[in-house]
Amino acid sequence: MNRLLFLLAILMFSGIASAQLHDSVYVKQNYDKLEVQIPMRDGVKLFTSIYIPKDKSRTYPFLMQRTCYSVAPYGKDRYRKSLGPSKYELYDKYIFVYQDVRGRWMSEGVFDNMTPNIPGNDRKNKTATDEASDTWDTIDWLLKNIKGNNGKAGQWGISYPGYYTAAGIPDAHPALKASSPQAPIADFFFDDFHHNGAFLQSYLAAFAVFGYQHDKPTDKAWYEEQLNRFRSKPVADGYDFNLAIGPLKNATEAYHSDNFFWKQIIDHPNYDEFWKKRNILPHLKNVNHAVMTVGGWFDAEDLYGPLNIYKSIEKSSPAARNVIVMGPWAHGQWSRPDQGATIHNHIDFGDSINTFYQRDVERRFFAYYLKGEGAGTFPEALMFDTGRKEWRKFDAWPPKEIPPVRLYFGEHGQLSINKPLKDNAVFEYVSDPEKPVPYTSQTEGMVFTPRSFMSDDQRAASRRPDVLTFQTEPLTEDVLVGGEIMARLKVAISGTDADFIVKVIDVYPPDHPQYKHNPANIVMGGYQQLVRHEVFRGRFRNSFEKPAPFKSQEPTDVNFRLQDILHTFKKGHRVMIQIHSTWFPYIDRNPQKYVDNIYKAEASDFIKSTIQVFGSSVVEIGGGEKLDTKLELLQK
Repeated sequence: MNRLLFLLAILMFSGIASAQLHDSVYVKQNYDKLEVQIPMRDGVKLFTSIYIPKDKSRTYPFLMQRTCYSVAPYGKDRYRKSLGPSKYELYDKYIFVYQDVRGRWMSEGVFDNMTPNIPGNDRKNKTATDEASDTWDTIDWLLKNIKGNNGKAGQWGISYPGYYTAAGIPDAHPALKASSPQAPIADFFFDDFHHNGAFLQSYLAAFAVFGYQHDKPTDKAWYEEQLNRFRSKPVADGYDFNLAIGPLKNATEAYHSDNFFWKQIIDHPNYDEFWKKRNILPHLKNVNHAVMTVGGWFDAEDLYGPLNIYKSIEKSSPAARNVIVMGPWAHGQWSRPDQGATIHNHIDFGDSINTFYQRDVERRFFAYYLKGEGAGTFPEALMFDTGRKEWRKFDAWPPKEIPPVRLYFGEHGQLSINKPLKDNAVFEYVSDPEKPVPYTSQTEGMVFTPRSFMSDDQRAASRRPDVLTFQTEPLTEDVLVGGEIMARLKVAISGTDADFIVKVIDVYPPDHPQYKHNPANIVMGGYQQLVRHEVFRGRFRNSFEKPAPFKSQEPTDVNFRLQDILHTFKKGHRVMIQIHSTWFPYIDRNPQKYVDNIYKAEASDFIKSTIQVFGSSVVEIGGGEKLDTKLELLQK
């Protein structure tokens, strides 16, 4: 448990980059370190560590990361073990800049989660500050005060630092030439702490890190006391631990009664102005420098962010050099040095994938836009096919050249590709919040999302009576799916509220060989690999801002988008769809009786509900940009 919380506090949103162990001797031998307090326009000073190449024979661009996770180690004689996104930038040499954001660690000011953007970046207004203005002010100070720079700056970050990178894009300083948001948060109502408004209970301990202010700049974790609330008793089984908490109101009393971020969450259960102000997507306009957004198809924390940041810039700034890279990675996994095959959970995706990305993609991106080196030829979308296990290049994303696929449900668990079945069929299950469907076969910990569940085996779920399971016959040829996914469900429920989880699954043939890294108890024959999933809180079917109860037993449309996909279902495999209404403790339990605020629901509000899904339902995959944009309009 202590080990889990340590990883949570240090690595949870920052990805893996800070843990890279490149040649620390090389860093000391080739870089000088400065520690400075850079004044922002309102007088607040932000602590900044700067590593400058000792070689003064040429000039260098700045490569900056702004973070809420500490720029440690502190002290001019204490050096980071690595610099930059990977060893390639370290040895290519840049002026590396690391900055604690407002109210965190050694910086002054007050911290805010997902600081609202102030459009226009009025530099004459000394009180109008946001992440964009702090990024501008930092770059401006660096240009004027650090000798040996070439007048250009770039920025990158993974997860929350990825958000700070994205938030620094609007109204950018003219010296900012390259930004790479990686696994970035875009909107806390749709990724990280929520999915389509449903709360991720698996993040329960995370609030200790993000919900307390420090009294003054410090190099010590001031939230340790709050983390200790979760350390007091070992958690052997996270499912039981979370179920024993009961309604979320009990979590308020037991763990977070004094946590400002938790209070904001429970006081704003709907997509109101509080959340809308913290959505960075509408502010990504008039982008005039190069942007490379990076994400992982198996990122349990931030899959929504990279896809939607790329799409937002593409729509608002079509002339911008805007590219996207999506690989077979968990959260921040691309920043690790290669150690043989790239493995997610039990799935082997091949060798040298990280090296290819770091050396031939990321390195070339920064070298071209910050140093003018190389040809500057980058595919619009470099995407990894997670079924064929190979990279593919596209001129646009979503891809226009991949034919759309429609999946229809039939009796006796039938699933049909592009051929409607009996649309008058009715499929039924009873959802019991007292016995919710586990989201993973793992039990250890579970106070933070295990990153392996994104490709987990779904056989246990397919055998439950509260999970609808549909699958095709073994495929007679490869089926490639790519682009956006829309679930169009026609449902009726006996209660007045419900969640809907839709999962796209690749069922392996019974004779599929074992991967060499698999333990003996993992059998790949018949493996039901989770490929994509999403949860939707049914109360938001008409509006995320104004939820509404269902009318009991009345057929109702519930349409929602899953995150994008690029996957080949290979010959001999099957395509499977699962539908259910609990997925615990990844997602908090819906009482299934409509209450105004689920965070304040009583135990007596939780009821069983009979859920019916009608045969007219369909899951659509791909089709370029022709999918329903209803959900996008609802967010706006």
